[in-house]
Amino acid sequence: MVTKPAATETQLMSHLLRRAGFGGTREEIDRFTDAGYEATVDHLLSPPSVESMPQDIIRRYHVDQSDLRIQPATGSNWIYRMVTTDAPLLEKITLFWHRVFATGQTKLIQGKVIMTQLEMFRKLGLGNYRDLLLGLSKDPAMLMWLDNQDNHNGAINENYGREILELFSMGVGNYTEEDIYECSRAFTGWTIANEPYNAQKMRNNTARPYGYIGWQFKYDDSDHDHGDKTFLGETGDFNGEEIVDIICKQPATARFIARHLYHHFVADELPVPQWPHLPPRDPEAIEIMADAYFNSDYNIGEVLRTTFNSDFFKAEATRNARIKSPVEVVVGSLRLSGGYDWPTDDVYDANASCGFMGQGLLAPPSVEGWQGGEDWVSTGSMMQRVNYASKVLGDTSRPGVRKILDSLKPTAGEGDAAALVDASLDNLGYLELGDETRQEIVDFAAAQLAEAENLSGAARTAAIEQTIISVLQLAVATREFQLA
Repeated sequence: MVTKPAATETQLMSHLLRRAGFGGTREEIDRFTDAGYEATVDHLLSPPSVESMPQDIIRRYHVDQSDLRIQPATGSNWIYRMVTTDAPLLEKITLFWHRVFATGQTKLIQGKVIMTQLEMFRKLGLGNYRDLLLGLSKDPAMLMWLDNQDNHNGAINENYGREILELFSMGVGNYTEEDIYECSRAFTGWTIANEPYNAQKMRNNTARPYGYIGWQFKYDDSDHDHGDKTFLGETGDFNGEEIVDIICKQPATARFIARHLYHHFVADELPVPQWPHLPPRDPEAIEIMADAYFNSDYNIGEVLRTTFNSDFFKAEATRNARIKSPVEVVVGSLRLSGGYDWPTDDVYDANASCGFMGQGLLAPPSVEGWQGGEDWVSTGSMMQRVNYASKVLGDTSRPGVRKILDSLKPTAGEGDAAALVDASLDNLGYLELGDETRQEIVDFAAAQLAEAENLSGAARTAAIEQTIISVLQLAVATREFQLA
């Protein structure tokens, strides 16, 4: 039996930045490695800067990203944020909650209210889970998405009451149908203040002008069911706040949220519908995370701190154990390649590519969100993933690619194919390839460099540059680049 060597500090840092963000450049990984692993975890959880491309600049060059009505505008606007942010974990946790609390522009028609929801995820997503769940329950996009504006005293709509238990907190098997009904009663009167109507006073959440402004939460006490409710074994005249309190203190909630966090940040889990029937991939890790949830008074950031600093997160089996989501492929490629110092129309191509790969931003396939894992990969989506990364990392007009190219020219000029491939992998965020895959790229590079030796002047320079670009493109076309 061959024992793999322990991960180096650089490999661990690369692993952390892939999971807690969208990967890192060689310079970023080296800088954080020098700072130390736990200090970097602290930095990611409490970033000194949350700057990204300014909205006024974006709106000046993309007028459609001012009103944010349609998906190409809203999705592209978020791509800008993820690619240029100084706080990648903040965007990663926002993407996580968008995946768990899936809300779709497909039903709501406009995107502005979902972008407001994302701001709420940024503000609360690393804090107290009770505050987050309460914010979600008052969020106009979620209220309209799950029809709570139609949940009235004496005419109960169970959509939100069901999903807050099934998908947002506890998971199937930890409550009864009666709990769903009582939960729904507690959320009567939770609606939106500027509820839209059409000319005939019929409900229509797409009617102008109200359908395209930022809806506001309203609590209508006259429409609230004030009768006693029995929920998860407790009885009282509960309102939504008390229901959230009861939910958050359940052990089932801690384990369910821990399993979601594990799935998103540690290693691929089974699809969510299978969770009630099959145990977690790593039950001990889930218990450690659940304990951190309670020990920190439901603080999600502290659960992640415990996770990132844990032995199970740093283990060899955990590294490269997740299939990157389409957004991770697209944003990670763009952060490596650069070229987003100023608004650019190819942000729309980036946004569309996420959809082609199976993860249209603000357009989850259902209220269950995206299942992830092996669901990300099919014959068609794999071609999209490979082609996108190869196109972006093969574009020498991008400053990040140009910087990599210039740094590798001396190594390539010496004709050492193995050194060129290893240096290329380091510049792609210390990408680790299997021995056979690496050797195939080395053999290719050796043949190309040998041909370049027969040339001189500008022709030789061009051949060397093309060899470097081809090595980069082959590297991002590998199976290993698809993993985080």
